[in-house]
Amino acid sequence: MTSSNSPRGWSARTAWEGRIDVPLRAFLHTETGGARVVLVTAVAALVWANLHVSSYESLWSTPFSVQFGDWRVSHDLRFWINSGLMTFFFLVAGLELRREFDIGELRERRRLALPMLAGIGGMLLPVGIYLAITAGHPSAAGWGAVMATDTALALGALAVFGPRFSDRLRGFLLTVAVIDDVVAIAVLAIAYPHHPSPTALLVAAGIFGVVLLVRAWGVRFGPVFALLGVAAWVAVSESGVDPVVVGLVMGLLTYAYAPGRTELERASDQFRLFREQPTPQLARIAQAGLTSALSPNERLQTLYHPLASYVVVPLFALANVGIVIDGELLAGAVTSPVTLGVVAAYIVGKPAGIVVTSWLVTRVSGDRLRPPVGWLAVTGVGTVSGIGFTVALLIATHALSGPALDEAKLGILVATVGASVITWLVFRFAARLPPARRARALLGVAEGIVDLMHPVDPERDHMRGPGEAPVTVVEYGDFECPYCGQAEPVVRDLLAAFANVRYVWRHLPLTDVHSRAQIAAEAAEAAGEQGAFWEMHDLLLAHQDALDPPDVLGYADQLGLDLDRFREHMVERMGVDRIAEDVDSADLSGVTGTPTFFINGRRHHGAYDMVALSAAVQAAFASAELRPEYHRRDPEGSEGDRGADREGE
Repeated sequence: MTSSNSPRGWSARTAWEGRIDVPLRAFLHTETGGARVVLVTAVAALVWANLHVSSYESLWSTPFSVQFGDWRVSHDLRFWINSGLMTFFFLVAGLELRREFDIGELRERRRLALPMLAGIGGMLLPVGIYLAITAGHPSAAGWGAVMATDTALALGALAVFGPRFSDRLRGFLLTVAVIDDVVAIAVLAIAYPHHPSPTALLVAAGIFGVVLLVRAWGVRFGPVFALLGVAAWVAVSESGVDPVVVGLVMGLLTYAYAPGRTELERASDQFRLFREQPTPQLARIAQAGLTSALSPNERLQTLYHPLASYVVVPLFALANVGIVIDGELLAGAVTSPVTLGVVAAYIVGKPAGIVVTSWLVTRVSGDRLRPPVGWLAVTGVGTVSGIGFTVALLIATHALSGPALDEAKLGILVATVGASVITWLVFRFAARLPPARRARALLGVAEGIVDLMHPVDPERDHMRGPGEAPVTVVEYGDFECPYCGQAEPVVRDLLAAFANVRYVWRHLPLTDVHSRAQIAAEAAEAAGEQGAFWEMHDLLLAHQDALDPPDVLGYADQLGLDLDRFREHMVERMGVDRIAEDVDSADLSGVTGTPTFFINGRRHHGAYDMVALSAAVQAAFASAELRPEYHRRDPEGSEGDRGADREGE
């Protein structure tokens, strides 16, 4: 068995159905890492523009043309970045929102209502504030620049200033921010077109119709959709509408799904054929089988998300943030309606709009619709949403020009810094609250989505720990899976560190890749019939290279079991139905490999080292403390049960 001193950060799993849902944690990791690059390039742009503005503007004004025969498209370099490369940024935003609709938090449609309304409120109030301050000025046309949130920088700021663990908090921000982006891009397309051409728009609409038809016919060949996307981009560009909208639409049309067991077993068979006969033809078949098991949404996110976060958005910042900050600009900005309107809209309007709208929706719905987090966390989401940066700059470059554009850019930069500082103050205040109040303020009382379809049954499930523990960790495992072997000492350390945690093992023998997994699972059930499930469990994971029938019989003898009863149980295969029930429950719960953990019914994504699992358990404890039944529990009785094994360990 792998030592507990193995490298931390394990996240590998033996595939069963294939992990198709992009973990929110991985998405956030890319966003927050990209945010650092964006900040560096933004500072570089400011330094460059203030040291040598002529070279800065000269580079980004350089014309660049694409020509096919007599057809020619010519724009400056800044346009190709703002309206070309940024299409990939909005493609990623559309992909993530579609994923949330299909298999994420928003798969329960009622959960969309509040963040959608909060996002809209967080746009309308800033627009109202901006229009009130700029009333009577030509710069009032820049109202669209105060609508959206920069998802990457906002998530980065939340990772730095927010609580160490709360996927619900980050998910709420992500939903609000992406909805902001969707509406902002719609506004950009409708309110700020240049020389609109209805004919070109009709052509673009027809191309999107072809995309829907091709998808309905089951076509999965990526280059087909790439060509259609390029054609749509050209058509929208010729229509006078900013073509970045094409990325968002294509992302929203790209579905995400969980592959069935059949697809993964077929891919496994194809790979096995290649392993036995490694020919180029079988290699192509195996690769196609593996690819087809993943949804187009995940494949495109894997391809384009790092590109958008680490290349596209930093280039956008480098091309657009550069303004000359001198005494004249600063003196004018102090009284400029544009600068004051942008700063007030983002610093005051964004948080007020999100918080007030969330509160009104909660009250009007009689608490049927409520935020997935506590009200202090909603406030933090509101303040961090004041970081508009990328989309704000994009819309400002379309809506304003000359000195007004520079004043808007300065306001966007000031609002970005101010929103970050206020967010830090909000979560610093939260950190000073007593633990119980802090948990309620950050996590709220809303129930999260339960991913574990078959709840734990103390009369049936194999359990370690107190039966009435407030936190339950369920693992779907395979005794031959090497990653389960790596996770086992971590689970032991976890149970030692958190006495009031209940641990459940459920079988998921991956028979298509582990030939002895089923025998090992049946041996554990045969031992469990004599009250020694956990003893056999430990021996099987400690000897993963010796799981043949003579080996498991030797373990039964080592444990002092009745060998005749054990043999009869194995020969008659009495544990098969019990194991099949676990496999069926794994299927219903969308389990995609081993080991897979659920903590209080919620699937744990990412690493399963001590740090990651401890953080998830701590979050579960904090949520459990908000439930009324937790406070009604007799603490002395629970304490007396700590460490007890339900099956006689």
